[in-house]
Amino acid sequence: MTGQLAFVESPVQLLNVLEWVHTQAPATSAPSAAPAGTHGPANAVPAGAVTAAPDSADAGASVRAPRSTNATQGAARPAPALTVVVLSPTDPMSRGQLRRMAQLARDEGLTVRWQEARGGRGALVRTLRELARPLRSAERVIIGDPFSRYVQLLLTLFAPRHLTVVDDGTATMEYAAQVGRGERLVRWHRRSRGLDPRELVLAPVTLLAKKRLAPASGRTVEIFTSLPVEAPEGIAVTENSYAWTRARFGPPLLTGGADLVGTSLVETGVVDAGHYDRVVAELARTHGATRYFAHRRESAEKLHRIAVETGLQVVRPELPLELIARRGPIGRTVVSFPSTVVHTLPLALAGTGVKVAVCEISSEWLRATASPRAHGFLSGVTGTAAHEVDRLTSRAATQTDRLEFG
Repeated sequence: MTGQLAFVESPVQLLNVLEWVHTQAPATSAPSAAPAGTHGPANAVPAGAVTAAPDSADAGASVRAPRSTNATQGAARPAPALTVVVLSPTDPMSRGQLRRMAQLARDEGLTVRWQEARGGRGALVRTLRELARPLRSAERVIIGDPFSRYVQLLLTLFAPRHLTVVDDGTATMEYAAQVGRGERLVRWHRRSRGLDPRELVLAPVTLLAKKRLAPASGRTVEIFTSLPVEAPEGIAVTENSYAWTRARFGPPLLTGGADLVGTSLVETGVVDAGHYDRVVAELARTHGATRYFAHRRESAEKLHRIAVETGLQVVRPELPLELIARRGPIGRTVVSFPSTVVHTLPLALAGTGVKVAVCEISSEWLRATASPRAHGFLSGVTGTAAHEVDRLTSRAATQTDRLEFG
């Protein structure tokens, strides 16, 4: 078996594959970074407007990602032989970001294959047929979402000798915990109501995938993460320090005030929309925020409401937030709800003077239909953030939540 194969379904998965590749290459002299602010503003638009990155799926190679700031591009460190397979999602925002990240990966010398894995009838069979040979020959497979049914199906058909799991949001924390306890792989925000008909059909796939995602005789498993993961027995944990991001971009130009980072917790049915809107408005007033960086899964209706009611400039980033922030300009304070960025941004922005704060989510914000595990999991994300991350607490005083430093 030869070669390495990475399956990615989101922009941040591809970013973390690039970070993993960076750690595998032999060290060379550090590349020079571009002067602060040379990359321009991230989708600058008038206050109160919503800006969207278009779906570039039909633009092909004509859509170019921002170039690396390495002044000696030809002297970049060599990457191990790796083919990245993009299992393309259907939503336009994810597709657009993935197109740009794919070009960055090509600029780094990686082979990128765009697979329309969800492109209508016959897409699954066609994808499995086209990937059969490279999967059989791959000694190492890198994945970003162990909960993905698509990835699980691929792992049931072909068993690599070495498996690496990179971060995709906070899923890595839950994956490590569930594998360590020998549990069925279930996303943390889903309520446990037994198996629905679809899950019953996929149960054999999920069961076998759980075995393939755990170490065994003849198979190693590595978790490459920036999160505080406790290594299950037999699994190696490698730190992702965002060294590639820092080497290739920035340092950023800092603006006054603060930037807010949005979350899709409303869209996933975890947080009540009314509570969320009130807290966003209060955060903006308290910290003098001018921009709201939207999560790629946030609905257009919700973002329009936030823009109109708060006057915030809503920005739909064209790349993962770690790269947007590192390129700049970025606020001197970045306020986020519990998510991966409270762990990744302090690494990507190390030495820049940017302060990261996390707003804790109270149990009163949760919808009645939210998973019983939701509050505990979100509290864990907040509680394990780096010590330099400020904690903000929300205490209901009147009809508007008052946010204070904790």
